Amino acid sequence: MSTATFIRQAAVFDGTRLLPAQDVLIDDGTIAAVAPALAVPPGATVVDGAGKTLLPGLIDSHTHTTHVGQLRQSLVFGVTTELCMGGEPETSRRLRALARSRDDLADLRIATVGATAPHGHPNQLVEIGMLKPFPTVAGPEHADAFVADRVADGADHLKIFIEDGTVAGRPMPTMSDETVAALVTAAHERGLRTAAHTWTRSAVRQAIACGVDILAHPPSDGPSDQDLIEAVAAAGAIVVATLPPLAGMSNASPEFELAQDLRLRPYADPEWMAGLDRIHAIEPGKRMGPLGVRTSDAADAAVRMFRIGVPLLAGTDGTGGDHPTTHGISYHGELDLLVHAGLTPAEALTAATAAPADAFGLDDRGRVAPGLRADLVLVNGSPLSDISALRDITAIWRRGIRVNRSAQIPAEELV
Repeated sequence: MSTATFIRQAAVFDGTRLLPAQDVLIDDGTIAAVAPALAVPPGATVVDGAGKTLLPGLIDSHTHTTHVGQLRQSLVFGVTTELCMGGEPETSRRLRALARSRDDLADLRIATVGATAPHGHPNQLVEIGMLKPFPTVAGPEHADAFVADRVADGADHLKIFIEDGTVAGRPMPTMSDETVAALVTAAHERGLRTAAHTWTRSAVRQAIACGVDILAHPPSDGPSDQDLIEAVAAAGAIVVATLPPLAGMSNASPEFELAQDLRLRPYADPEWMAGLDRIHAIEPGKRMGPLGVRTSDAADAAVRMFRIGVPLLAGTDGTGGDHPTTHGISYHGELDLLVHAGLTPAEALTAATAAPADAFGLDDRGRVAPGLRADLVLVNGSPLSDISALRDITAIWRRGIRVNRSAQIPAEELV
């Protein structure tokens, strides 16, 4: 019996451009062929793509993934890969192994423990019991051993925290330039890309001076001058937008609208939905998350960087708790915010697919092309004309297996 799937005459966004009316053949977990007209293999499952758009599975370039339910929530909203930017090593490894063995969860790449100074960010979360104690980096002489330990943990990339306390609303120690540069060198020697927590302009300057590959946030503590924008481009850095957590500090958080969209609402996590009303009642300045930073500054910096050649990636910084930003549904808010900031829908979709695949060396996904993984999303209408059409998902495939969006993860797995 054939396990092939034949998608007939769908418009295809291949990761960078729109191809009209294509037939797409999925076989043995990969994309076997893409062409204007293909023969239907005997026994293949045929899916009518007329009036629909087929896209690569979305890639969230900044999450904090702590339990299996988050990977499920990402997948049901079209995010087929998450890039975790910091987590407890044993938990991260377990979740990555689960994601590799199952097709009902988004795939996962992990950073494990992020590098920070003693008592630096995010140690304040250890103090209130939200995180377990973790190793820190006291100086450049400790950088090589720290990175070696992360490789032993199974890290796919290295996270570096550059945070002086502006974000957390309290002064915090930071690592020296020499220490950050030593971490970058040690990571590169072991084949790891580096991503730095950079909410502020001073953090961005330090990151690019030290050779960091990816800015995990654009600067958002005020307007960025053109010299900084050009310096990021000259350094060959990449930036992840992560606009939803900033918007979540105000009553304009996109999640409040997303939760009411009938194309999304049936698949949203009921516990998250129930928490939105409670979060909405919290005074914005008292919500958990960044302080003294603005969505508009971050969006402006990210788009200006992009316009002079800096690769731009979409990411949510998906967390939870006293913050509306979460896994999966918030990704649609990220893309809406990027388009509102000035990107075309096509540019935003590239930031969600081909660009993160390129940035993180995921050369088996992020595009609709023969030989790549069949991580795919089929939607009604054209998100190239209206980005919100991406919410109207009709089918998702993970490694060629069609996802049952209504299936529930057993309660015992969510513990």
